[in-house]
Amino acid sequence: MTALSSLPPPTVTIFEQMSGLARELGAINLGQGFPDMPEDDTLTGAAVRSLTGRSNQYPPMRGLPELRGAIAGWYGAAQGLEVAPEEVVVTSGGTEALAASILALVRPGDEVILVQPLYDAYLPLVQRAGGIARLVSLTPPDWALPLGDLEAAITPKTRLLILNTPNNPTGTQLDRATLEAIGALAERHDFFVLSDEVWEGMLYDGAEHISVLAIPSLRGRAVKVGSAGKIFSLTGWKVGWVVAAPAIAAAIADRHQFITFTTATPLQWAVAEGLALPSSWFATHRARYAHARQRLVSALTAGGFSLLPAQGTWFVVADLAASGLPADDVTVATRLIREGGVASIPVSAFYAEAPERGYLRLCFAKQDATLDEAAARLVRFRTGQRTIGRIGCETGLAAPAQPCKPAHKHR
Repeated sequence: MTALSSLPPPTVTIFEQMSGLARELGAINLGQGFPDMPEDDTLTGAAVRSLTGRSNQYPPMRGLPELRGAIAGWYGAAQGLEVAPEEVVVTSGGTEALAASILALVRPGDEVILVQPLYDAYLPLVQRAGGIARLVSLTPPDWALPLGDLEAAITPKTRLLILNTPNNPTGTQLDRATLEAIGALAERHDFFVLSDEVWEGMLYDGAEHISVLAIPSLRGRAVKVGSAGKIFSLTGWKVGWVVAAPAIAAAIADRHQFITFTTATPLQWAVAEGLALPSSWFATHRARYAHARQRLVSALTAGGFSLLPAQGTWFVVADLAASGLPADDVTVATRLIREGGVASIPVSAFYAEAPERGYLRLCFAKQDATLDEAAARLVRFRTGQRTIGRIGCETGLAAPAQPCKPAHKHR
């Protein structure tokens, strides 16, 4: 029993907590980021053909040559990047790509700069590698990266900066000028940049993705992470990849072979077929999500919610104070799921310290009927809480509840 008692307590993420409550209570789940739309059979058909007509045995550790070539070709056509197949390592999803990259680049005692709000895997992975996290926060409501704060966080021990662009949960992305400034800092202080770009295929309103690999000063010291699960909206496939200069890619592959070694062969074939589809297929696919986004935004805005501008991902962020609700996201989210019948994610869950507490993330990757009912419930909840005047403190979550606060003006 001594050995068992020494194990760390299990961690249940806010995503699991909210999804579990949604199932228990029969709530509409706008919390966890997965679509409930009918799946396009183009990719699933390719997977079936691959399962029955191609190999189901181990592919090469770095990924099928056909898929690595397809990834390189897709980035050339979609983003104008010159990528060689030997710069690509296929992984079992974006999170494994992050894990292999962090383990390859970070040594015990190295400092790693993380930008909040952040994907919940970043910090634990840095800690597993023996790294020391330094935190910088985006500035709401436009979620800009304060370059002065970033530069102030750099020390002689800085080894890596982790970015997420387009960002989850904010839906914003870093512009070229910011990336060029980051490149200048990386050159001056000699650190790597790991850029989580899994949402690169989900941009709206004419926005174009700018990768770290498009910045000359970063091309030789940056790692780009991509995900077929996000590009094709097939989150359960878990086919991801990293793209980096050959020496960096080799170091990442060395770690990858001792994590998952390889990724399901038929799905690799299917993704290779998918990346060869014409650009019109991707435009049509993206338009489905643009439609869903606009449907939810329009209904919530008409119902008195204030939503922050976002260029991409499957999420929109509600500003609680500007919507006439208390800036206490954990309490609001819990009351919303229990009393309003809609699951959301408090943005404070994306922080390791000093969180912003005035925002909720909502996923719009749902069918029209789901969005319409969710919006109606959200508006009824907002109207009822404004009538009551304040929200109680019972959360029912593992995270500690925050004190009740009256609604206040948007800063």
